[in-house]
Amino acid sequence: MLSASAGNTAVEKPKRQLPNAITVDVEDYFHVSAFARHIDRDQWGQQKLRVEANTRKLLEMFEQVQVRGTFFALGWVAERVPGLIKEIAARGHEIACHGFSHRLVYDQSPEEFYQETRRSKELLEDIIGAPVLGYRAASYSIVQRSLWALDTLAELGFAYDSSIFPVHHDRYGIPGAERAPHRLTTPNGASLVEWPLSTVKLLGCTLPVAGGGYFRLLPYWISRSALASINSREGRPFIFYLHPWEIDPAQPRIRAGWLSTFRHYNNLDKCEERLRRLLGDFRFDTARHVLTEMKLLPQ
Repeated sequence: MLSASAGNTAVEKPKRQLPNAITVDVEDYFHVSAFARHIDRDQWGQQKLRVEANTRKLLEMFEQVQVRGTFFALGWVAERVPGLIKEIAARGHEIACHGFSHRLVYDQSPEEFYQETRRSKELLEDIIGAPVLGYRAASYSIVQRSLWALDTLAELGFAYDSSIFPVHHDRYGIPGAERAPHRLTTPNGASLVEWPLSTVKLLGCTLPVAGGGYFRLLPYWISRSALASINSREGRPFIFYLHPWEIDPAQPRIRAGWLSTFRHYNNLDKCEERLRRLLGDFRFDTARHVLTEMKLLPQ
């Protein structure tokens, strides 16, 4: 478990209600970690890209309600469709890093992780001509046994991370980790801001409400109430995520185990309508802007 240290600072409740952060993990349906056993990486190039059209649909939705978001772009996607990354940035959104090949952090050596993450960060920065400050691991795979990755992120010049999910899960999670945005001290003593994925406390349990499959599984009113409670009861903004493929019910079906199939395809046909409601029910901005307003990042 991540433990408190002298470098960790608690976040005071804001005097005014800050916007929440809306984030998009820019990857395609065949990049999903749960499908890794069914589609090898050397077959990715043979799949039809749907990420461009789906991401542009999200961009149009955001523009209609004048919302800016943070797009954690996969390097593999950026290398093939750099114009999409340029367009996201040109529309006023934040570009952040989602690694290069969607490999789980704990399945890589520290050197492999360093090289892959540097490759993706430099690629994104070359495309947009600006620093990339945010990072999110594939499938939130910075867990207790891969906390060393935080030092790599600090070394590479990232200012914040959003990879830690303070829940129990079969693929990710650090149960008991800090739930609010905070500045932490990495295992080797560096400083990094962490914005954990959103959770709520209920009857002593920490429940995930950050978006993605949870957003599609739960009725909308439950997601809305849980997210609103972070604003009202805890007095702080929440962070929300989704993937472009989650508004694409016509995507090709991949044969996989029942659990992976359920997690991926459940309520794809309802996600777009729910997202539109969410965009109308809450205020949103980029993760970088919100963290700056919280004084966790410099102006």
